[in-house]
Amino acid sequence: MQGNTRANTKPEIRLRSRLHALGLRYRVDARPIADINRRADIVFPKAKVAVFVHGCFWHGCSVHYKPPSTNAEYWRLKRETNLRRDAETLRVLDDAGWLAIVVWEHEGLEDACARVARAVAEHRLIE
Repeated sequence: MQGNTRANTKPEIRLRSRLHALGLRYRVDARPIADINRRADIVFPKAKVAVFVHGCFWHGCSVHYKPPSTNAEYWRLKRETNLRRDAETLRVLDDAGWLAIVVWEHEGLEDACARVARAVAEHRLIE
């Protein structure tokens, strides 16, 4: 598990690169809300939009997640903990007026970029 990085995964880098090419500027691996110890992969502070790029295994994708056959109980608990933390993070951000977007690693890059860009533009208008 030491080889698994918390930030700068390939899906994150591809998404960030494409968003940057569209002219969007953002913070990387940052806390949307300073006093809350939760980090988003991409943060648009002015628009109050936080983007989370989720891996299918670590975040329990309902389509692609396949539980490991070894050490099954450990991984079941790990997945449940991750899902609870993800849900709590989304709730906290929503309560604070932030828009949280989850992009799955299997999602098409152009679709994800369009969804994020649209959300940033719309949320800037609201704020």
